[in-house]
Amino acid sequence: MIDRAGLRRRTVLGWLSASTSFGAFAGAAACQQAPRIYDMQVSRDVGCPCCHVWTELMETTGRFRVTMVDAPDLPAFKRRLGVPPGLGSCHTAVVETYVVEGHVPAEDILRLLEQRPTGVRGIAVPGMPRGSPGMEQPNGAVDPYEVIAFGADGIQSVFSRHAGRS
Repeated sequence: MIDRAGLRRRTVLGWLSASTSFGAFAGAAACQQAPRIYDMQVSRDVGCPCCHVWTELMETTGRFRVTMVDAPDLPAFKRRLGVPPGLGSCHTAVVETYVVEGHVPAEDILRLLEQRPTGVRGIAVPGMPRGSPGMEQPNGAVDPYEVIAFGADGIQSVFSRHAGRS
């Protein structure tokens, strides 16, 4: 003989359990915020081809919305932004209140934006190191390079180091 009341009770309890589990899962998913997307304005030397590669790499992270403009007087623009002499490269980006000079990796930019270190005006990869983002080589070679943090007060420090490989 089938206990119909017990069967109905188990069916109802099963549905309640499933809907509670689904509700908890949906609630947890709703609590997770989507990663923030930052606007990035990039000014570059007119005609520089590697700047396009770097900006595409920034966009592919899904964390940056990039606008690129040709700067007729990039050195003057860098001076206005406070990029120290000797830290220059072929393009200069502005993200929020920070200056990003040269071929800086996206993870370093995101770390800067998340940590917001006191006194830091920007970060830079001086020159155009082989293998840095946007300067990849067909043979995979990477020169070691540093990302330098700089402040409005002229103080500079190593923000990160990137190892080389042949």
